[in-house]
Amino acid sequence: MAMRATLRCLCANFSPRLPQLSSVAQFPATRLLWRSGSPRTLSTTSALSTALKFTDKHEWVRVDGGIGTVGISSYAQEALGDVVYCGLPEVGQRLEQLEEFGALESVKAASELYSPLTGEVSETNTELADNPGLVNKSCYEDGWLIKMTIEKPEELDGLMDQDAYDKFIKSLDE
Repeated sequence: MAMRATLRCLCANFSPRLPQLSSVAQFPATRLLWRSGSPRTLSTTSALSTALKFTDKHEWVRVDGGIGTVGISSYAQEALGDVVYCGLPEVGQRLEQLEEFGALESVKAASELYSPLTGEVSETNTELADNPGLVNKSCYEDGWLIKMTIEKPEELDGLMDQDAYDKFIKSLDE
């Protein structure tokens, strides 16, 4: 009963064209559509975190339309400390999965960067040259490192999702 009331409230808030649910729905849930025609979904996790895939070397990748945006995880940036220099590859450089492509230097240490996927560098984050601290302040948004074309999308299947990565980090702390 509470679910029906919640769905009725959602329907009322998003589109007047959506049908009100009766006590016995006569149509599948897939018929509840946005005006754009895409199906509605409810989720308790952010779209950003569910889209990220992680390596065991603490790089992440978010793929959108064949382009992967790569950065380091929050765990990695915390372990590094304040990042003071980002050594990134040239646009056009071809990378193999897990190939070293650059380095981050901090006040505490230096760390190599490894490509999560096979592809070609299409863009580097030029903001990091003047403000490498963005890696610490916003590692999943403004502190991204490179963008790359993805040659082998099947490699994504071998990377960890957020839940698997969280378990991996906990295993490191044990």
